[in-house]
Amino acid sequence: MKHLLLLVSFTFSYSLTAQTWSDDVAEIFYEKCTKCHYTGGVAPFPLMTHAETTPFAIAIYDAINQNEMPPWPPNNDYQSYSHDRSLDPAEKTTVLNWLTAGTPEGNPANTPPPPVYSNGSLLGNGDLEVQMPTYMSKATASGDDYVCFALPSNLPSERVIKAIEIIPGNLEIVHHALIYIDPTNSCVTDSVGGDCGGPSSNNASLVMGYTPGSTPLTLPTSAPLKLGVTMPANSQVVMAMHYPEGSYGQFDSTKVIFHFYPPGETGVRQVSTAPILQNWSFVLPPDQVTEVTAQYPASGGIPVDYSLLSVFPHMHLLGESMLVYGIKPNNDTLKLIDVPHYDFEWQDFYFYKNIQKADAGTILHAKSTYNNTSGNLHNPNNPPIAVYPGLNTADEMMITYMHFMQYAPGDETYNLDSLINLSVNILIQDENGVATLNVYPNPFDNEMNIYTNQVSSGDQVSVSVFDSKGTMVNKVACNYIVQGDELHLKWNGQNLRGQAVDRGVYFLSININGVLSHQRVIKH
Repeated sequence: MKHLLLLVSFTFSYSLTAQTWSDDVAEIFYEKCTKCHYTGGVAPFPLMTHAETTPFAIAIYDAINQNEMPPWPPNNDYQSYSHDRSLDPAEKTTVLNWLTAGTPEGNPANTPPPPVYSNGSLLGNGDLEVQMPTYMSKATASGDDYVCFALPSNLPSERVIKAIEIIPGNLEIVHHALIYIDPTNSCVTDSVGGDCGGPSSNNASLVMGYTPGSTPLTLPTSAPLKLGVTMPANSQVVMAMHYPEGSYGQFDSTKVIFHFYPPGETGVRQVSTAPILQNWSFVLPPDQVTEVTAQYPASGGIPVDYSLLSVFPHMHLLGESMLVYGIKPNNDTLKLIDVPHYDFEWQDFYFYKNIQKADAGTILHAKSTYNNTSGNLHNPNNPPIAVYPGLNTADEMMITYMHFMQYAPGDETYNLDSLINLSVNILIQDENGVATLNVYPNPFDNEMNIYTNQVSSGDQVSVSVFDSKGTMVNKVACNYIVQGDELHLKWNGQNLRGQAVDRGVYFLSININGVLSHQRVIKH
Protein backbone atom coordinates (compact mmCIF):
# COMPACT_ATOMS: atom_id res chain seq x y z
CA MET A 1 0.00 0.00 0.00
CA LYS A 2 2.87 2.33 0.84
CA HIS A 3 4.46 1.74 -2.58
CA LEU A 4 1.12 2.39 -4.28
CA LEU A 5 0.74 5.71 -2.46
CA LEU A 6 4.27 6.70 -3.48
CA LEU A 7 3.50 5.85 -7.12
CA VAL A 8 0.28 7.84 -7.07
CA SER A 9 2.09 10.78 -5.45
CA PHE A 10 4.88 10.67 -8.04
CA THR A 11 2.45 10.46 -10.96
CA PHE A 12 0.40 13.36 -9.60
CA SER A 13 3.44 15.58 -9.01
CA TYR A 14 4.85 14.71 -12.45
CA SER A 15 1.59 15.66 -14.14
CA LEU A 16 1.74 19.04 -12.43
CA THR A 17 5.22 19.78 -13.78
CA ALA A 18 5.02 18.09 -17.20
CA GLN A 19 5.47 20.22 -20.28
CA THR A 20 2.29 21.45 -21.94
CA TRP A 21 1.45 22.41 -25.48
CA SER A 22 0.54 25.97 -24.51
CA ASP A 23 3.53 26.79 -22.32
CA ASP A 24 6.39 24.69 -23.72
CA VAL A 25 5.76 22.86 -26.98
CA ALA A 26 3.72 25.03 -29.36
CA GLU A 27 6.55 27.49 -29.92
CA ILE A 28 8.93 24.67 -30.89
CA PHE A 29 6.45 23.35 -33.43
CA TYR A 30 5.94 26.85 -34.84
CA GLU A 31 9.68 27.27 -35.33
CA LYS A 32 10.67 23.81 -36.59
CA CYS A 33 7.58 22.00 -37.95
CA THR A 34 4.81 24.26 -39.20
CA LYS A 35 6.69 25.66 -42.20
CA CYS A 36 5.60 22.39 -43.87
CA HIS A 37 2.82 21.24 -41.53
CA TYR A 38 0.14 23.88 -42.02
CA THR A 39 -3.18 23.76 -43.85
CA GLY A 40 -2.32 23.88 -47.54
CA GLY A 41 1.34 23.06 -46.92
CA VAL A 42 3.28 20.23 -48.51
CA ALA A 43 3.12 18.01 -45.40
CA PRO A 44 0.22 15.54 -45.31
CA PHE A 45 -1.33 17.04 -42.16
CA PRO A 46 -1.14 20.33 -40.21
CA LEU A 47 0.48 20.66 -36.78
CA MET A 48 -0.51 24.23 -35.98
CA THR A 49 -2.79 23.48 -33.01
CA HIS A 50 -2.99 21.08 -30.09
CA ALA A 51 -6.07 19.41 -31.61
CA GLU A 52 -4.26 18.89 -34.92
CA THR A 53 -1.11 17.51 -33.30
CA THR A 54 -2.29 15.03 -30.67
CA PRO A 55 -3.78 12.40 -33.06
CA PHE A 56 -0.28 11.91 -34.50
CA ALA A 57 1.52 11.66 -31.15
CA ILE A 58 2.93 8.16 -31.71
CA ALA A 59 4.13 8.91 -35.24
CA ILE A 60 5.67 12.21 -34.11
CA TYR A 61 7.48 10.49 -31.23
CA ASP A 62 8.99 7.88 -33.56
CA ALA A 63 10.00 10.45 -36.18
CA ILE A 64 11.69 12.75 -33.67
CA ASN A 65 13.26 10.00 -31.59
CA GLN A 66 14.80 8.49 -34.75
CA ASN A 67 15.92 11.92 -36.02
CA GLU A 68 13.78 11.61 -39.15
CA MET A 69 11.90 14.83 -38.45
CA PRO A 70 12.33 17.71 -38.78
CA PRO A 71 14.31 16.82 -41.93
CA TRP A 72 17.79 18.29 -41.65
CA PRO A 73 20.56 16.14 -43.19
CA PRO A 74 23.66 18.23 -42.31
CA ASN A 75 25.71 17.52 -39.22
CA ASN A 76 25.46 20.75 -37.18
CA ASP A 77 28.58 19.89 -35.19
CA TYR A 78 30.58 20.24 -38.42
CA GLN A 79 29.33 23.60 -39.76
CA SER A 80 26.58 26.19 -39.14
CA TYR A 81 23.97 27.11 -41.74
CA SER A 82 21.20 29.64 -42.21
CA HIS A 83 17.59 28.58 -41.60
CA ASP A 84 18.52 25.49 -39.54
CA ARG A 85 15.33 23.53 -38.84
CA SER A 86 16.81 20.79 -36.65
CA LEU A 87 15.84 20.36 -33.01
CA ASP A 88 18.52 21.13 -30.45
CA PRO A 89 18.87 18.62 -27.56
CA ALA A 90 16.74 20.69 -25.17
CA GLU A 91 13.94 21.09 -27.73
CA LYS A 92 14.00 17.38 -28.53
CA THR A 93 13.82 16.44 -24.84
CA THR A 94 10.93 18.85 -24.26
CA VAL A 95 8.86 17.47 -27.12
CA LEU A 96 9.55 13.82 -26.30
CA ASN A 97 8.71 14.35 -22.62
CA TRP A 98 5.49 16.09 -23.61
CA LEU A 99 4.52 13.21 -25.89
CA THR A 100 5.38 10.65 -23.19
CA ALA A 101 3.27 12.55 -20.65
CA GLY A 102 0.18 12.21 -22.82
CA THR A 103 0.33 15.54 -24.75
CA PRO A 104 -1.31 17.80 -22.12
CA GLU A 105 -2.61 21.04 -23.57
CA GLY A 106 -2.33 23.32 -20.57
CA ASN A 107 -4.25 26.58 -20.54
CA PRO A 108 -5.32 27.41 -24.14
CA ALA A 109 -5.14 31.11 -23.34
CA ASN A 110 -1.39 30.68 -22.78
CA THR A 111 -0.81 29.36 -26.30
CA PRO A 112 1.63 31.65 -28.13
CA PRO A 113 0.25 33.34 -31.24
CA PRO A 114 1.12 31.15 -34.25
CA PRO A 115 3.10 32.14 -37.35
CA VAL A 116 1.24 33.27 -40.47
CA TYR A 117 1.77 31.53 -43.81
CA SER A 118 0.80 32.49 -47.33
CA ASN A 119 0.37 29.95 -50.14
CA GLY A 120 1.06 32.62 -52.74
CA SER A 121 4.18 34.55 -53.63
CA LEU A 122 6.25 35.85 -50.75
CA LEU A 123 8.39 38.27 -52.75
CA GLY A 124 5.81 39.58 -55.22
CA ASN A 125 5.42 39.48 -59.00
CA GLY A 126 9.09 39.98 -59.89
CA ASP A 127 10.45 40.78 -63.35
CA LEU A 128 10.21 37.42 -65.13
CA GLU A 129 7.83 34.52 -64.53
CA VAL A 130 8.31 31.12 -66.15
CA GLN A 131 5.62 28.49 -65.59
CA MET A 132 5.62 24.84 -66.56
CA PRO A 133 2.59 23.40 -68.40
CA THR A 134 -0.07 21.70 -66.29
CA TYR A 135 1.18 18.20 -65.57
CA MET A 136 -0.49 15.18 -64.01
CA SER A 137 1.69 13.21 -61.61
CA LYS A 138 2.36 9.63 -62.76
CA ALA A 139 3.67 8.56 -59.35
CA THR A 140 2.25 5.23 -58.28
CA ALA A 141 1.52 3.86 -54.82
CA SER A 142 5.07 2.46 -54.71
CA GLY A 143 7.10 4.73 -57.01
CA ASP A 144 7.92 8.43 -57.40
CA ASP A 145 7.71 10.52 -60.55
CA TYR A 146 10.69 12.63 -61.78
CA VAL A 147 10.15 14.88 -64.80
CA CYS A 148 11.99 17.78 -66.44
CA PHE A 149 10.60 20.75 -68.36
CA ALA A 150 12.82 22.85 -70.65
CA LEU A 151 11.15 26.26 -71.03
CA PRO A 152 12.13 29.41 -72.94
CA SER A 153 12.77 32.52 -70.88
CA ASN A 154 12.30 34.90 -73.83
CA LEU A 155 14.56 37.28 -71.95
CA PRO A 156 15.50 39.96 -74.53
CA SER A 157 18.75 41.04 -72.86
CA GLU A 158 21.16 39.91 -70.17
CA ARG A 159 19.99 40.66 -66.62
CA VAL A 160 21.39 40.17 -63.13
CA ILE A 161 19.30 38.09 -60.70
CA LYS A 162 18.92 39.22 -57.11
CA ALA A 163 16.22 36.76 -56.02
CA ILE A 164 14.47 33.62 -57.26
CA GLU A 165 11.21 32.27 -55.86
CA ILE A 166 9.65 28.93 -56.74
CA ILE A 167 5.87 28.77 -56.34
CA PRO A 168 4.59 25.18 -56.32
CA GLY A 169 1.37 24.82 -58.28
CA ASN A 170 0.26 22.09 -55.89
CA LEU A 171 1.94 22.30 -52.47
CA GLU A 172 0.65 18.87 -51.50
CA ILE A 173 2.57 16.99 -54.21
CA VAL A 174 5.68 19.04 -55.11
CA HIS A 175 8.38 17.31 -53.11
CA HIS A 176 11.26 19.17 -54.69
CA ALA A 177 12.04 21.34 -57.69
CA LEU A 178 15.51 22.14 -59.05
CA ILE A 179 15.90 25.18 -61.31
CA TYR A 180 18.64 25.31 -63.93
CA ILE A 181 19.60 27.96 -66.48
CA ASP A 182 20.96 26.86 -69.86
CA PRO A 183 22.37 29.70 -72.00
CA THR A 184 22.69 27.36 -75.01
CA ASN A 185 19.01 26.31 -75.20
CA SER A 186 20.06 22.71 -75.74
CA CYS A 187 17.91 20.94 -73.09
CA VAL A 188 14.77 18.96 -73.93
CA THR A 189 11.63 18.24 -71.93
CA ASP A 190 11.37 14.74 -70.48
CA SER A 191 7.98 14.09 -68.90
CA VAL A 192 7.41 10.52 -70.06
CA GLY A 193 9.76 8.09 -68.36
CA GLY A 194 9.32 9.31 -64.79
CA ASP A 195 13.05 9.09 -64.07
CA CYS A 196 14.49 12.44 -65.18
CA GLY A 197 16.92 13.47 -62.44
CA GLY A 198 18.24 16.59 -64.20
CA PRO A 199 18.75 18.46 -67.49
CA SER A 200 19.69 16.59 -70.65
CA SER A 201 22.64 18.95 -71.28
CA ASN A 202 25.74 19.63 -69.21
CA ASN A 203 25.50 23.29 -70.30
CA ALA A 204 22.72 23.88 -67.75
CA SER A 205 23.72 25.34 -64.37
CA LEU A 206 21.75 24.78 -61.18
CA VAL A 207 20.79 28.10 -59.57
CA MET A 208 17.98 27.31 -57.12
CA GLY A 209 16.24 24.46 -55.35
CA TYR A 210 12.89 24.11 -53.62
CA THR A 211 12.13 21.64 -50.86
CA PRO A 212 9.25 21.79 -48.36
CA GLY A 213 9.94 24.49 -45.83
CA SER A 214 12.64 26.18 -47.90
CA THR A 215 12.66 29.90 -48.56
CA PRO A 216 13.29 31.83 -51.78
CA LEU A 217 16.86 32.35 -52.92
CA THR A 218 17.47 35.96 -51.93
CA LEU A 219 20.95 37.39 -52.23
CA PRO A 220 22.18 40.39 -50.22
CA THR A 221 21.16 43.43 -52.27
CA SER A 222 22.25 46.53 -50.37
CA ALA A 223 25.37 47.99 -48.81
CA PRO A 224 27.70 46.65 -47.61
CA LEU A 225 27.12 43.61 -49.84
CA LYS A 226 25.31 43.55 -53.20
CA LEU A 227 25.38 40.18 -54.95
CA GLY A 228 23.85 38.91 -58.18
CA VAL A 229 23.77 36.03 -60.69
CA THR A 230 23.91 36.85 -64.41
CA MET A 231 21.18 35.38 -66.62
CA PRO A 232 22.10 35.60 -70.33
CA ALA A 233 19.56 36.76 -72.91
CA ASN A 234 17.19 34.08 -74.24
CA SER A 235 18.35 31.57 -71.64
CA GLN A 236 16.42 28.36 -71.19
CA VAL A 237 14.90 27.63 -67.78
CA VAL A 238 14.87 23.95 -66.84
CA MET A 239 12.62 22.72 -64.04
CA ALA A 240 13.42 19.27 -62.64
CA MET A 241 10.37 18.17 -60.66
CA HIS A 242 9.86 15.39 -58.11
CA TYR A 243 6.36 14.10 -57.26
CA PRO A 244 6.16 11.54 -54.42
CA GLU A 245 4.54 8.13 -54.45
CA GLY A 246 0.79 8.18 -54.04
CA SER A 247 0.30 11.46 -55.91
CA TYR A 248 -0.91 9.82 -59.14
CA GLY A 249 -3.68 11.76 -60.86
CA GLN A 250 -3.02 15.07 -59.10
CA PHE A 251 -2.09 18.11 -61.19
CA ASP A 252 0.66 20.69 -60.83
CA SER A 253 1.85 23.78 -62.68
CA THR A 254 4.81 25.12 -60.73
CA LYS A 255 6.31 28.48 -61.66
CA VAL A 256 9.55 30.29 -60.94
CA ILE A 257 9.76 34.07 -60.48
CA PHE A 258 13.00 35.95 -61.12
CA HIS A 259 13.77 39.35 -59.58
CA PHE A 260 16.42 41.42 -61.38
CA TYR A 261 18.48 44.45 -60.51
CA PRO A 262 17.65 47.49 -62.64
CA PRO A 263 19.64 47.53 -65.90
CA GLY A 264 22.96 49.22 -65.36
CA GLU A 265 22.96 48.70 -61.56
CA THR A 266 26.47 49.31 -60.25
CA GLY A 267 28.41 47.78 -57.39
CA VAL A 268 26.94 44.28 -57.82
CA ARG A 269 29.42 41.47 -57.22
CA GLN A 270 28.95 38.44 -59.45
CA VAL A 271 27.99 35.17 -57.77
CA SER A 272 28.62 31.96 -59.69
CA THR A 273 26.93 28.61 -59.26
CA ALA A 274 28.80 25.54 -60.45
CA PRO A 275 29.32 21.83 -59.73
CA ILE A 276 32.77 22.42 -58.28
CA LEU A 277 33.34 18.84 -57.15
CA GLN A 278 32.26 16.02 -59.45
CA ASN A 279 33.23 12.53 -60.53
CA TRP A 280 31.86 10.88 -63.68
CA SER A 281 34.19 7.89 -63.94
CA PHE A 282 33.17 5.59 -61.10
CA VAL A 283 31.36 2.26 -61.08
CA LEU A 284 29.29 0.87 -58.20
CA PRO A 285 29.51 -2.94 -58.20
CA PRO A 286 26.46 -4.89 -57.02
CA ASP A 287 26.27 -6.04 -53.39
CA GLN A 288 28.98 -3.62 -52.26
CA VAL A 289 29.37 -0.38 -50.35
CA THR A 290 31.71 1.81 -52.42
CA GLU A 291 33.56 5.02 -51.61
CA VAL A 292 33.91 7.65 -54.35
CA THR A 293 36.04 10.78 -54.12
CA ALA A 294 36.44 14.03 -56.02
CA GLN A 295 39.00 16.84 -55.88
CA TYR A 296 39.24 20.39 -57.17
CA PRO A 297 41.52 21.43 -58.74
CA ALA A 298 42.85 18.16 -60.11
CA SER A 299 46.37 19.33 -59.26
CA GLY A 300 47.65 22.19 -57.16
CA GLY A 301 45.24 24.48 -55.31
CA ILE A 302 42.67 27.10 -56.25
CA PRO A 303 44.47 30.04 -57.90
CA VAL A 304 42.94 32.93 -55.91
CA ASP A 305 40.97 33.52 -52.72
CA TYR A 306 37.26 32.67 -53.00
CA SER A 307 34.25 33.37 -50.80
CA LEU A 308 31.88 30.39 -50.47
CA LEU A 309 28.22 31.18 -49.81
CA SER A 310 26.52 27.78 -50.00
CA VAL A 311 26.95 24.09 -50.66
CA PHE A 312 24.64 21.56 -52.33
CA PRO A 313 25.75 17.89 -52.13
CA HIS A 314 23.96 15.76 -54.72
CA MET A 315 23.71 12.01 -55.17
CA HIS A 316 20.88 9.67 -56.12
CA LEU A 317 19.19 6.70 -54.47
CA LEU A 318 22.32 4.72 -53.59
CA GLY A 319 23.99 7.68 -51.89
CA GLU A 320 24.59 7.04 -48.19
CA SER A 321 26.86 9.84 -46.96
CA MET A 322 28.96 12.74 -48.20
CA LEU A 323 31.71 14.82 -46.61
CA VAL A 324 32.89 18.04 -48.29
CA TYR A 325 35.91 19.95 -47.03
CA GLY A 326 39.02 21.84 -48.08
CA ILE A 327 42.67 21.54 -47.10
CA LYS A 328 44.21 24.99 -46.78
CA PRO A 329 47.86 25.76 -47.63
CA ASN A 330 48.69 25.65 -43.91
CA ASN A 331 47.01 22.19 -43.70
CA ASP A 332 44.03 23.50 -41.71
CA THR A 333 40.66 22.01 -42.66
CA LEU A 334 37.95 24.18 -44.22
CA LYS A 335 34.74 22.49 -43.08
CA LEU A 336 31.96 22.78 -45.68
CA ILE A 337 29.37 20.06 -45.04
CA ASP A 338 29.00 16.62 -43.51
CA VAL A 339 25.87 14.64 -44.42
CA PRO A 340 26.14 11.39 -42.45
CA HIS A 341 22.80 10.00 -43.69
CA TYR A 342 22.06 11.27 -47.19
CA ASP A 343 18.42 11.33 -48.27
CA PHE A 344 17.60 11.95 -51.93
CA GLU A 345 14.18 13.27 -50.96
CA TRP A 346 15.63 16.09 -48.83
CA GLN A 347 18.24 18.04 -50.76
CA ASP A 348 18.86 21.77 -50.85
CA PHE A 349 21.37 24.58 -51.07
CA TYR A 350 22.70 25.10 -47.56
CA PHE A 351 23.79 28.72 -47.09
CA TYR A 352 26.37 29.32 -44.41
CA LYS A 353 25.62 31.57 -41.47
CA ASN A 354 28.88 33.35 -42.28
CA ILE A 355 30.69 33.41 -45.62
CA GLN A 356 33.48 30.83 -45.74
CA LYS A 357 36.86 31.95 -47.11
CA ALA A 358 38.79 29.48 -49.29
CA ASP A 359 42.36 30.75 -49.44
CA ALA A 360 44.41 30.56 -52.62
CA GLY A 361 46.12 27.18 -52.68
CA THR A 362 43.22 25.40 -50.94
CA ILE A 363 42.32 21.98 -52.35
CA LEU A 364 38.63 21.06 -52.17
CA HIS A 365 37.59 17.45 -51.53
CA ALA A 366 34.40 15.41 -51.48
CA LYS A 367 34.10 11.86 -50.19
CA SER A 368 30.90 9.86 -50.69
CA THR A 369 29.73 6.36 -49.89
CA TYR A 370 27.18 4.42 -51.95
CA ASN A 371 25.24 1.40 -50.76
CA ASN A 372 24.48 -0.84 -53.72
CA THR A 373 23.23 -3.77 -51.68
CA SER A 374 19.82 -5.34 -51.25
CA GLY A 375 19.91 -3.95 -47.71
CA ASN A 376 19.45 -0.44 -49.11
CA LEU A 377 15.68 0.04 -49.16
CA HIS A 378 16.05 2.82 -51.75
CA ASN A 379 17.95 0.65 -54.23
CA PRO A 380 15.96 0.79 -57.51
CA ASN A 381 17.31 -2.61 -58.61
CA ASN A 382 16.38 -5.95 -57.05
CA PRO A 383 18.67 -7.82 -57.23
CA PRO A 384 21.36 -5.12 -57.32
CA ILE A 385 23.22 -4.50 -60.59
CA ALA A 386 26.30 -2.48 -61.50
CA VAL A 387 25.43 1.24 -61.54
CA TYR A 388 27.27 3.98 -63.45
CA PRO A 389 27.14 7.79 -63.45
CA GLY A 390 24.24 9.33 -65.37
CA LEU A 391 21.45 11.89 -65.33
CA ASN A 392 18.51 9.59 -64.58
CA THR A 393 17.45 8.72 -61.06
CA ALA A 394 18.32 5.03 -61.50
CA ASP A 395 21.88 6.11 -62.43
CA GLU A 396 24.15 7.75 -59.88
CA MET A 397 25.80 11.11 -59.43
CA MET A 398 28.63 12.49 -57.34
CA ILE A 399 28.35 16.30 -57.50
CA THR A 400 28.71 19.21 -55.11
CA TYR A 401 27.33 22.56 -56.26
CA MET A 402 28.37 25.82 -54.64
CA HIS A 403 27.46 29.50 -54.75
CA PHE A 404 30.76 31.36 -54.70
CA MET A 405 32.51 34.60 -55.69
CA GLN A 406 35.98 36.08 -55.70
CA TYR A 407 37.02 37.06 -52.20
CA ALA A 408 37.11 40.66 -51.01
CA PRO A 409 38.60 41.69 -47.66
CA GLY A 410 36.07 41.32 -44.85
CA ASP A 411 33.78 38.81 -46.62
CA GLU A 412 34.20 36.26 -43.83
CA THR A 413 32.82 38.78 -41.31
CA TYR A 414 29.44 39.12 -43.06
CA ASN A 415 26.47 37.44 -41.43
CA LEU A 416 24.47 36.01 -44.34
CA ASP A 417 21.44 35.41 -42.09
CA SER A 418 21.05 39.11 -41.39
CA LEU A 419 21.85 40.33 -44.90
CA ILE A 420 19.52 37.84 -46.58
CA ASN A 421 16.68 38.69 -44.20
CA LEU A 422 17.15 42.37 -45.01
CA SER A 423 16.90 41.63 -48.74
CA VAL A 424 13.75 39.55 -48.24
CA ASN A 425 12.06 42.35 -46.35
CA ILE A 426 13.00 44.91 -48.99
CA LEU A 427 11.37 42.77 -51.69
CA ILE A 428 8.16 41.91 -49.87
CA GLN A 429 5.19 43.86 -51.08
CA ASP A 430 2.66 45.38 -48.74
CA GLU A 431 -0.47 43.30 -48.28
CA ASN A 432 -3.52 44.12 -46.16
CA GLY A 433 -4.28 41.92 -43.17
CA VAL A 434 -7.19 41.62 -40.79
CA ALA A 435 -7.03 44.66 -38.51
CA THR A 436 -7.74 43.20 -35.06
CA LEU A 437 -5.72 45.93 -33.40
CA ASN A 438 -5.21 49.60 -34.15
CA VAL A 439 -1.53 49.90 -35.06
CA TYR A 440 0.10 53.29 -35.52
CA PRO A 441 2.15 54.57 -37.12
CA ASN A 442 2.14 51.91 -39.81
CA PRO A 443 4.60 52.00 -41.51
CA PHE A 444 6.76 52.91 -38.50
CA ASP A 445 10.37 53.91 -37.99
CA ASN A 446 11.50 53.13 -34.43
CA GLU A 447 8.43 52.47 -32.30
CA MET A 448 4.90 51.26 -32.97
CA ASN A 449 1.77 51.61 -30.81
CA ILE A 450 -0.73 48.75 -30.55
CA TYR A 451 -4.17 49.72 -29.23
CA THR A 452 -7.69 48.38 -28.91
CA ASN A 453 -10.75 49.16 -26.80
CA GLN A 454 -12.40 45.86 -27.75
CA VAL A 455 -11.23 44.16 -24.55
CA SER A 456 -12.44 43.84 -20.97
CA SER A 457 -10.69 43.80 -17.63
CA GLY A 458 -9.25 40.33 -16.98
CA ASP A 459 -8.79 39.43 -20.65
CA GLN A 460 -5.57 37.55 -21.40
CA VAL A 461 -3.53 38.82 -24.35
CA SER A 462 -0.41 37.58 -26.14
CA VAL A 463 1.11 39.35 -29.14
CA SER A 464 4.16 38.04 -31.02
CA VAL A 465 6.00 39.39 -34.05
CA PHE A 466 7.02 37.04 -36.87
CA ASP A 467 9.03 37.75 -39.99
CA SER A 468 7.97 36.81 -43.51
CA LYS A 469 9.43 33.28 -43.19
CA GLY A 470 7.43 32.41 -40.07
CA THR A 471 10.36 32.92 -37.68
CA MET A 472 9.63 34.59 -34.36
CA VAL A 473 11.15 38.07 -34.03
CA ASN A 474 9.92 39.20 -30.61
CA LYS A 475 7.19 38.87 -28.00
CA VAL A 476 5.35 42.12 -27.37
CA ALA A 477 3.06 40.63 -24.72
CA CYS A 478 2.94 37.16 -23.15
CA ASN A 479 -0.19 36.22 -21.20
CA TYR A 480 -0.77 39.88 -20.30
CA ILE A 481 -3.87 40.47 -18.15
CA VAL A 482 -5.82 43.53 -19.26
CA GLN A 483 -6.62 46.12 -16.61
CA GLY A 484 -9.68 48.15 -17.55
CA ASP A 485 -11.35 48.22 -20.96
CA GLU A 486 -8.40 49.29 -23.10
CA LEU A 487 -5.17 47.64 -24.26
CA HIS A 488 -2.14 49.77 -25.14
CA LEU A 489 1.16 48.07 -26.04
CA LYS A 490 4.35 49.23 -27.73
CA TRP A 491 6.90 47.44 -29.92
CA ASN A 492 10.27 49.13 -30.15
CA GLY A 493 11.15 47.50 -33.47
CA GLN A 494 13.75 45.22 -31.89
CA ASN A 495 14.23 41.46 -31.93
CA LEU A 496 14.64 39.14 -28.95
CA ARG A 497 18.34 40.03 -28.74
CA GLY A 498 17.61 43.76 -28.47
CA GLN A 499 18.76 44.50 -32.02
CA ALA A 500 16.80 46.76 -34.36
CA VAL A 501 15.05 44.70 -37.04
CA ASP A 502 15.55 45.38 -40.73
CA ARG A 503 13.00 47.30 -42.73
CA GLY A 504 10.25 45.27 -44.36
CA VAL A 505 6.97 43.50 -43.64
CA TYR A 506 6.26 41.71 -40.33
CA PHE A 507 3.25 39.89 -38.90
CA LEU A 508 1.61 40.57 -35.55
CA SER A 509 0.14 37.26 -34.38
CA ILE A 510 -2.46 37.82 -31.67
CA ASN A 511 -4.12 35.62 -29.03
CA ILE A 512 -6.94 37.21 -27.01
CA ASN A 513 -8.53 34.70 -24.63
CA GLY A 514 -7.66 31.88 -27.02
CA VAL A 515 -9.03 33.63 -30.13
CA LEU A 516 -6.29 33.93 -32.77
CA SER A 517 -5.84 36.61 -35.44
CA HIS A 518 -3.05 38.38 -37.28
CA GLN A 519 -2.19 41.50 -39.23
CA ARG A 520 0.73 42.95 -41.15
CA VAL A 521 2.93 45.86 -40.15
CA ILE A 522 5.71 47.62 -42.03
CA LYS A 523 9.06 48.83 -40.73
CA HIS A 524 10.54 51.73 -42.74
